[in-house]
Amino acid sequence: MAEPIISFKDFTFQYRAQKRPTLYDINLDIYPGERVLIVGPSGSGKSTLACCINGLIPHSYAGQHQGTLIVDGVDAPNSGIFELSQHVGTVLQDPDGQFVGLTVGEDIAFSLENNCVPQQEMIDLTAQVAAMVGVQDHLEYAPHELSGGQKQRVSLAGVMVNQVKILLFDEPLANLDPSTGKQAIELIDEIQKKSDTTVLIIEHRLEDVLWRSVDRIVLVNQGRIQADLRPDELLCGSQLAEHGIREPLYVTALRYAGVALTPEKKPAHVDTLVLDDGDQSLVRSWYHNVPAPAEKAEQPVLLEVKDLSFGYTKEKHTLEHVSFTIRKGEMISIVGRNGAGKSTLSKLICGFETPDSGSLYLEGRDMGGDSIRERASRIGYVMQNPNQMISKTMIFDEVALGLKNSGLTADEIRARVEDTLKICGLYPFRNWPISALSFGQKKRVTIASVLVMGPELIILDEPTAGQDFRHYTEIMEFLRGLNEKGVTVCMITHDMHLMLEYTTRALVFNTGALIADSTPAQVLCNPDLIEQAALKETSLFTLAEKCGITPPESFVDRFILHDREVRSHGSTDGSELSAQEKCGA
Repeated sequence: MAEPIISFKDFTFQYRAQKRPTLYDINLDIYPGERVLIVGPSGSGKSTLACCINGLIPHSYAGQHQGTLIVDGVDAPNSGIFELSQHVGTVLQDPDGQFVGLTVGEDIAFSLENNCVPQQEMIDLTAQVAAMVGVQDHLEYAPHELSGGQKQRVSLAGVMVNQVKILLFDEPLANLDPSTGKQAIELIDEIQKKSDTTVLIIEHRLEDVLWRSVDRIVLVNQGRIQADLRPDELLCGSQLAEHGIREPLYVTALRYAGVALTPEKKPAHVDTLVLDDGDQSLVRSWYHNVPAPAEKAEQPVLLEVKDLSFGYTKEKHTLEHVSFTIRKGEMISIVGRNGAGKSTLSKLICGFETPDSGSLYLEGRDMGGDSIRERASRIGYVMQNPNQMISKTMIFDEVALGLKNSGLTADEIRARVEDTLKICGLYPFRNWPISALSFGQKKRVTIASVLVMGPELIILDEPTAGQDFRHYTEIMEFLRGLNEKGVTVCMITHDMHLMLEYTTRALVFNTGALIADSTPAQVLCNPDLIEQAALKETSLFTLAEKCGITPPESFVDRFILHDREVRSHGSTDGSELSAQEKCGA
């Protein structure tokens, strides 16, 4: 048997700033050519595990370790980051944070240039790797001119040019639309087959990663390895749910129907799933016994967008002739491929940009003359990147900022801020500096800073990006609670699960045009819309077709209603976070 390329033996690690270890007694062997998915809730230690492999620990994040870690023959904790970078290539969650060159070609060649590789050899290697990842026609482009998927390909090329044996992907799907996410997983699959590298993927979106096969899934929680199994084996058990990991929707649907899952049924992917006549009958019976969603009474119009057009340059419109209405108390998703105009639309509604033509009405009143501050008193906006919204050092001060000059007393401000922090799971850290928080926790601070204002309409750009399933559920259940109290919620999202589970309408955009306004289930069961808007067909549609259920969107709607009720009874208030989460481990 081959020697492992990565080998943890009785490995324990403790950050210098923490009282307890983040990793305990890790024993894990990963072999050459394997593809391993590492999953776990926020604060579980999975990112710490990755940082030990690529050398960021202990060289960038100081701490103490016990035991041994050998990476491609190198004693990792006792070597340098540069040495490990010759063996391990890391592709970050945010490709923009990895670019150093002015052009794609310069960026790919950066490490070769640092290593004083002869110029012609450098040009040849850059061209070779660029062709391997499919960006050979973009070598003269600036990185900011690329799409999200193209940026990720360039990041991958930049680490592959060193001909590393191990590729480590840190949440590669976090910032990608569903279709581009599929392409990213396909690219990883293709690259591994061409280069025979060992691939490690850290990702919350389990079902999306399983679009292509992985050899093993390593489940990490509380600093320990809880499971190390083949996907078909792990999906048959309850360990994922027990540790707060969302299992694929079709697997949950099969459990609700009473289907006994076994590895022989190949549940790792809905297309390989083997169901006998009895299993299909159970699914059909469950479907007929679950009530259909009740229709809600139509509410008055809150926001009307009429014939809206806008372009950042005169030559090209980002949005063109967009018209729709949002009614009071609705919960709506805005979806579509990267660059379709979704975020631009939200900026126009909030007044950050001025339309070239068209009008915006709030409760029948034209908002054309309103300032940003006037709109902000009734329309809240939460940006995708929390670092672009935060201006204070301390968490409490950031959330209280919008209430200054509101006429409230200091005690009233404190009470409102503390209530909002409790709901968002941040109350124990109200006096912490924001710099001590993880990306996901910063996201919750920005949501709290908007929610504290009590807006009538709240627009959130990717509200759950970077969140594990537990925090995703807490945030979304909180938003649903606000919605049930009358707050209208509009979410820009790439998360098809969120769209299905929590919204009743989906506005679908493609190249600046509104191409559909329908229910989420109808959108995700329409192949033409899915292709146009770079969405991803829900696995529930495939399961319904396998079981002969028509129309499949009715099955999707009934599953979502039932699943929402089951999970809402088991949700928590999220008021406590682990020590590791406090440090973003």
